[in-house]
Amino acid sequence: MRTHCIILGVTVLLSGPCLPLAAHAATPQQPDSALGGAASPAVDMALIQPTLTLQQAISLSLSSNPALRAAGVGIAIADGARQQAALIPNPELSVLREGAAQGNRTQTVQISQPLELGGKRAARIAVAELDRALAADEVRVKAAELRAEVTAAYFDALAAQERVELAEGALTLALKTSHAANRRVIAGKVSPVEESRAHVAAASVRLELTQANADLAGARRRLAAMWGSPYALQQRLAQPEPDASTLPPLEMLEAQLESAPQLRQARTRHEREQAQAGLERAQRMPDLTLTLGAKKEDGQGRSQAVFGVAIPLPLFQRNQGNVVAAQRRAEQAALQRDVVRLETGQALADAYLRAEVAQQQIDTIRADMLPAARSALDAAMTGFELGKFNFLDVLDAQRTLSQTRAHYLAALSGRYRAIADLQRYVDLK
Repeated sequence: MRTHCIILGVTVLLSGPCLPLAAHAATPQQPDSALGGAASPAVDMALIQPTLTLQQAISLSLSSNPALRAAGVGIAIADGARQQAALIPNPELSVLREGAAQGNRTQTVQISQPLELGGKRAARIAVAELDRALAADEVRVKAAELRAEVTAAYFDALAAQERVELAEGALTLALKTSHAANRRVIAGKVSPVEESRAHVAAASVRLELTQANADLAGARRRLAAMWGSPYALQQRLAQPEPDASTLPPLEMLEAQLESAPQLRQARTRHEREQAQAGLERAQRMPDLTLTLGAKKEDGQGRSQAVFGVAIPLPLFQRNQGNVVAAQRRAEQAALQRDVVRLETGQALADAYLRAEVAQQQIDTIRADMLPAARSALDAAMTGFELGKFNFLDVLDAQRTLSQTRAHYLAALSGRYRAIADLQRYVDLK
């Protein structure tokens, strides 16, 4: 009976400190609300609207993109690792019986508890917490990259949609001019060659329209894949209004680079490798094993307490190789952090320059080129119907307007893509 009381008391004594730790670790930190969550009702309504805007496409992707959601699971994984890192080693119960004869037999029951020394548990927790911070940084980086990728895919689909509309307009114009040419041939005002040219132009435009529709279907499918849909988008894309707002000075944006998600992730990785080096240094300290129990002699009915302490002798293996490797990884992470800082600075300056150039192109095309091209086409069509211009003049005016509209869309796309690239690193709000 005394033996069982000793064992029970030792067990309660050793397991008592574990309870608060287990209770604390059993409540993992929840992922940041900004890093994931269910789509809002406004986003759900986006797919049933007749048109889809750029902001709706971005919101859909941020809430439903499979890669981003997979990165968010990494936070929950890190929470589990943090919970495990806080636990202390389990005690070990052993029973030893000596002798076979009943009158000359002893039985020893003991419990052993390893005690971690050198701050191993605190160092292990620090590494686990930085792993969670790295997982959160990964989600932020992927969200910033996804925003830029969705913007690019949206404008690819918008450009394909614009090419379809241009081809449809060109086909309508070609058919109109073909009928006009036919009437003029019948009236004897022009050669039948003009009518043949109009028919060839109409056939060529039909081929362009077929290719433009195929390109649009592919671009719509790629855009829908951004939020995990296996089907091509059926909605019409709305052309964003040009954002003529003046960007902050480049120097002001460069001052915000320290808070860029890419640089924050690089700093966290460096801190994590430093914490890992601290854990490896803590592993050099051998752990202590405390043993308590009781020994009972069956023949004499006596029992006595057993107490023991065991500690490894660090004569050969002192974790020295792992310490060196961890220190070198920390140095490597510091160098990579500097590389990321340089690369983000260069990328920010490049995106800023592209945004400024695109805005200048937008202003010029809207103010001068588009009105002039529309006016030239109207004049060419009127003159062709009155017999003052030939069909080649109409085709040339039509081609000029189409190219001008394509240049405008390309400039608008370049502006939004550049701003999306800026938002990879800084907040423009």
